[in-house]
Amino acid sequence: MIPKVFKEIIDLGDGRTISIETGKLAKQAHGSVVVQSGKCMLLCTVVSNYEQKDLNFLPLTVDYREKFAAAGRYPGGFFKREARPSDGEVLTMRLVDRVLRPLFPKDYHSETQVMIQLMSHDEDVMPDAMAGLAASAAIQLSDFPFECAISEARVGRVNGEFVINPSRAQLAESDLDMMIGASADSVMMVEGEMDEISEEEMADAIKFAHEAIKVQCAAQIKLAEAFGKKEVREYEGEREEKDLEKKVHDMAYDKVYAIAKAGSAKHERSAAFSEIKESIKATFSEEELDDYGGLVSDYYRKAEKAAIRDLTLNEGLRLDGRKTDEIRPIWCEVDYLPSTHGSSIFTRGETQA
Repeated sequence: MIPKVFKEIIDLGDGRTISIETGKLAKQAHGSVVVQSGKCMLLCTVVSNYEQKDLNFLPLTVDYREKFAAAGRYPGGFFKREARPSDGEVLTMRLVDRVLRPLFPKDYHSETQVMIQLMSHDEDVMPDAMAGLAASAAIQLSDFPFECAISEARVGRVNGEFVINPSRAQLAESDLDMMIGASADSVMMVEGEMDEISEEEMADAIKFAHEAIKVQCAAQIKLAEAFGKKEVREYEGEREEKDLEKKVHDMAYDKVYAIAKAGSAKHERSAAFSEIKESIKATFSEEELDDYGGLVSDYYRKAEKAAIRDLTLNEGLRLDGRKTDEIRPIWCEVDYLPSTHGSSIFTRGETQA
């Protein structure tokens, strides 16, 4: 049986295009697409369990792999098999995860996997720039509860002109390399490096990328409509007790705010927060804690987060007593270890490496 294929073409405006295709590969996944630009092809499949996990977070896994076989090669040297992902692949996974995760409902805790694989390599196309597009497009074809389409795009600047998803050769000449993640309405993530540029130039680069992302989001929606958008699945959300939430908030907020404002050391502050939490739990009977003890902890964390956030926004103070325009003290030392090739210590506040 010849498969029915659905495809959308995205024009990058300089003769290059990106196509999003579904209906030919990985039909058993909840959603799958092949994204292609030139000879570069990415396959993305997404699946999500229909049973909720007993967790307070979304167990989302994003996997991105660029295998040697995509270029018609195999690993040389002692190891003939590909093992753990490279640093570049891990960073791409994190970039995609960072944009996808906030768009799932907070009470959606089903195990979810987004698998992105480079199937065909093109020397002139950098595949990581299309990973976010592939992930979102596959999710749009699924029944996942997901807020809206997103995409990611790399922006460079060659000879003073911004370029979307520049080639490796163009990127070598570019004075900036930024990856932007966004929906059609708002920018969600900015990552990258650049030579010294003004804030205005950086803002222009973000806007330029966002305009391209809007087109990519529209293409995903159009593809989903042509394919037949699935009805969003029903799932059992988190239990809610509004009266209990208000009670815990009223008991915790002012105490947490006062401790946060004191600017105490990390261990002292953590102990004080734990004491507040335990004192709140002590006001409930064993039967009540057996019934909704987990909710008490969740609502306490929510109240703690609200108090700390309000302290920073209202008074411009952080947990360690610094104002929002102050940095932690820094000290460094080199050649600390006598027998190694080289060593150093870096300490900023209570963070050390």
